[in-house]
Amino acid sequence: MNSIEEKERMLLDELKSYGAIAVAYSGGVDSTYLADCAHEVLGQNAMMVIADSPSIPRDELQQAIDLATERGWNLRIVQTDEHLQEDYLQNKGDRCFHCKNELFTKMETILSEFGDIVLAHGAIEDDKGDIRPGTQAAANHCVVAPLQNAGLYKKEIRILSQRRGLPTAGKASFACLGSRFPTGTRIELEAMTQVEKAEAILRARGYSQYRVRHHGDLCRIEIDQTDFDKLMDERIEIVAAIKKAGYKFVTLDLGGYSMGSSA
Repeated sequence: MNSIEEKERMLLDELKSYGAIAVAYSGGVDSTYLADCAHEVLGQNAMMVIADSPSIPRDELQQAIDLATERGWNLRIVQTDEHLQEDYLQNKGDRCFHCKNELFTKMETILSEFGDIVLAHGAIEDDKGDIRPGTQAAANHCVVAPLQNAGLYKKEIRILSQRRGLPTAGKASFACLGSRFPTGTRIELEAMTQVEKAEAILRARGYSQYRVRHHGDLCRIEIDQTDFDKLMDERIEIVAAIKKAGYKFVTLDLGGYSMGSSA
């Protein structure tokens, strides 16, 4: 079994072999590590492409842009329009496919001017056991998964990110705002903005792993169970603030945060 150092060397060798690469960068743990490695071996021939749309909270987008600027990466921001596509808005279980398909399509369009360049995304070894419609979108566009090719797991990427001084090493998992709507519930732009405002309230109070699940007038909060006492102590202020964001009812999911939940 390869050590994480050997896996990183394999990753760097693969990235270098491409000569030029465009990384689908989101500011999350995996794509940030991939971006840093690509920049190390390819410099300005490594382009980080980040999507800007209502599906992405403004704070998350700005943090990702700031990090890329600080590290001196070659960053390109593209406007994606998944929120205007009926297949995405219907939210029938393949939402991620349409979101990623839109991103990869836009990447292909803007990168056509660069000639021979490889598209890459941050899929990792852990993802192989999950049903991920976005993976099919990547396959349709011939997008490579260097982290997966190197056999890297999330816990290893966190360790390697810490060694590189990346602030995302301990960052909580993140998914686009469309994931806050139960499968089968239509996604509305106004409601996504409402979710974003509610989650910003939790973030401002120091919660790191959270989700605001949208159920019409009802907001269902998912947080780590270790934060239950904190939320109970702050519940009056939090409920009042979230109601100002547009919800009539605010609830706490006693099951706690659940990664991969379909809301």
